[in-house]
Amino acid sequence: MKLKPTRLLLSLTLLLPLTVGLRAQQGATKGEWRYYGGDAGNTKYSPLDQINATNVKELQIAWRWKSENFGPRPDYLWEVTPLMVDGVLYFTAGGRRDVVAVDAATGETLWMYRLDEGERGERAVRTQNRGLAYWTDGKDDRRIILITPGFQLVALDAKTGRAIPHFGKDGLVELTEGLDREVVKPGTIGSSSPAIVIRDVVVVGAALLAGTAPASMTNVPGYIRGYDVHTGKKLWTFKTIPRPGEEGNETWEKDSWKYTGNTAAWAPLAGDEELGYVYIPVESATGDFYGGHRPGNNLFSDCLVCLDAKTGKKIWHYQIIHHDIWDYEPSSPPMLADITVGGKKIKSVSLVMKMGYTFVFDRVNGQPVWPIVETPFPASDVPGEWTSPTQPIPSKPAPFDRIGITPDILIDYTPELKAEALKILEQYKYGPELYLPPIVRGTGGKLATLLLPHHTGGANWPGGAYDPETGLFFVASLTNPDPMAISPPDPRRSDMAYVGGAGGAPRGGKAGVAVGAQPSTSGEGPARPNIGPRGLPLIKAPWGRITAIDLNTGDHAWMVPNGAVPDAVKNHPALKGIELGNTGRPERAPLMVTKSLLFAADGAGLFNSGPGGGGKMFRALDKKTGATIHEMALPANATGIPMTYMVNDRQYVVVAVGARGLPGELIALAVP
Repeated sequence: MKLKPTRLLLSLTLLLPLTVGLRAQQGATKGEWRYYGGDAGNTKYSPLDQINATNVKELQIAWRWKSENFGPRPDYLWEVTPLMVDGVLYFTAGGRRDVVAVDAATGETLWMYRLDEGERGERAVRTQNRGLAYWTDGKDDRRIILITPGFQLVALDAKTGRAIPHFGKDGLVELTEGLDREVVKPGTIGSSSPAIVIRDVVVVGAALLAGTAPASMTNVPGYIRGYDVHTGKKLWTFKTIPRPGEEGNETWEKDSWKYTGNTAAWAPLAGDEELGYVYIPVESATGDFYGGHRPGNNLFSDCLVCLDAKTGKKIWHYQIIHHDIWDYEPSSPPMLADITVGGKKIKSVSLVMKMGYTFVFDRVNGQPVWPIVETPFPASDVPGEWTSPTQPIPSKPAPFDRIGITPDILIDYTPELKAEALKILEQYKYGPELYLPPIVRGTGGKLATLLLPHHTGGANWPGGAYDPETGLFFVASLTNPDPMAISPPDPRRSDMAYVGGAGGAPRGGKAGVAVGAQPSTSGEGPARPNIGPRGLPLIKAPWGRITAIDLNTGDHAWMVPNGAVPDAVKNHPALKGIELGNTGRPERAPLMVTKSLLFAADGAGLFNSGPGGGGKMFRALDKKTGATIHEMALPANATGIPMTYMVNDRQYVVVAVGARGLPGELIALAVP
C-alpha cells in the first residue's frame, strides 16, 4: 500500500525516538514490548504516539483472542501481560499455563506449547500467572522462558515453540531442589510471576500458599536463584532466610531460621542490564499475622534486595517492615527510573507498598533518596508475640492512600449512615496508627483490629507506571478497611499458636458483598463480607484512586478517583437522590503510559460479587492532570496490565480481560 504523505511523516516521526539514544531511553523500545513491564525496570512506558489525545476516541477492537479452550481456570485470575517481539505476541493461558504465540497484527494463533505435569501440575500452589520472559543473543537464538505451575523452568525456541533440548535435563530445570528442607512436595511452592533475564542469567522468584492461616510454622523458604540462560545450569542461590554464619541469621531468634518459610519474591522482579543488578521484592515470613514462632526482625523478609545478576552476591538491601505481622509485604514490581533530585542525577528504584507508602532508593548503593525515619509504634499484647519497637516511615513521598482509621473518614452521606458507621467502628480496635497490631479475637470485647489499608493493599501486584517525559510515577490503590483478628487454630489443622482471619461482621449490622468486599488471601480469593452499614463501605470515597507522584520532587502532582460509582452503591435505597460523583471503584487498576496518554481500567472485579464483578471501563487519561480524555467499555474486566506495540505501521493496545463466569480474552485495540 502506498503511504499518504501525512502518514509517511507520522511513520518517520515514530521511528525517531526508536533509533536515537536507545541506551538513554526508559521504557519499551523499537515499538516492541520485550519485558513484562515494558522494560526490565517495569516502567510500563512506551514512546509510541500514533494513538494520542486527538484520536483516542476512535479506538475500537481490532481483534480478540479467546482462552476458553485452554483448560479450566478462573479467568478473573488471568493476570497476563503479553510480550511482543518481531511482530509476535507471547503469553500464557489456561490452567496448565500453556505458552501461546499469536500474530500481533491479526491475533491468529501461530503455535502453542503444552506441558502436562500430572499430579504436580494439578496440585499447583498458584494458578494465576502473569506471563513470560524473553531472551536473545542478538542473532538467531531467541528464547521464551516459562515457569510452569508445578515449578519447573522451561526454555522454548521463540520461532517454533519447541523446548530447547539441551536446557536443563531433557528441556526442564527442577526448581524445587536446593531449598534447604526435606523433599518438597507438589503443591508447596510455585510461581505466579515471570522470571527476568539480566546478563544472560535467568533470575527466578517463587510463590507459596497464602500465610493467613498456615497449616504449620514449618514451611519452604522462597530462595532466589539464578540460572544460565544457555544451559539451565544453576549459578547461584540467595537465601532469604540466612543460615548460621550468614548475614542476618541472628535476626531469626530461637533458631526459627531452621523451620520458618515463605520469604519468597512472588511479585515481578526488576533489573538493570547496564549495572548488571536485579531487584528483588521479598515477601513476609510464615505466618502473615502471627510471628511468635519467629521472634526477631527476620532478615530478609519484607526487604528490597539488590543482587549481582551474574553471581547472586548481595549489593545492598533495605528492610521495609521489621517482623511483619500485618502482611504488608512487598507485592509490587520494583520500578527503575533516572531522576533528578535537588540538581543531582540519581539512578533510582521505587517500590509502592500495600500500606500506601512509596520507598525510593538510589539503585546503585541503596541509599534512600529522601530520609526514612524509624518511628515508634504500639507493641502487640498477643501472648508469645514479638514486635519491633520501630518501623521505617518515608518522609517523602506522602502516602498515596488513607492510612489509619479515625471517625472523620467514615461514610457520612446521610446522618443515619454516619451514626451506624460509628456504632460499627466501636466494635473494633482502631486508631490513626499504621502498624496497629492484630488482637486475639474478643480481646477487650472487640471483634478485631481494623486496619487501613487492607492487607491486600493499597497497592498490589499491578504496581505503577512511570513517565520519563514528565517524571511522574502513577500508582493505583484501594481504600478498603481490613478487620483482622487472630485466634488459636484447631490443633488437628495447624501447629501454629495463632492464625489470622477476618474479624467478622459487626453485631447488629447487615454484612454485604456488594462493594468493598475483602478477598480472603494475600493474593486473590473469594470475597468475604464488607463491614459497612447496610452493606455499604465503612469508609467514604474514593474507594479506588490513581495518584501521580513527581519522582524529581517527591510531591504529589494529582489524585483522581478511578471509575464511576459502583452500581451496588448508586442503586442503594439509603442513597436515593444523593449525588456521589465519581467515587472510584474498589479494584486494582492496571496502568500503562505512552508519550501522550495514561491508560487505566476499572480492574479485575476481585472485590465484587456476581458475574462480571467490577467495572468494564477502559480509559485514556491526560497524564499531566488525570482528566479522562476517553473511556470505552471492554467485553469484561481488565485482569492484566495493558501493553502497546507497533506492527505494520499500526499501533495496538492489548489488555487481558475476564470475569467470574466469563472466558478470558486478549483484546487488541487500535484506531481505524
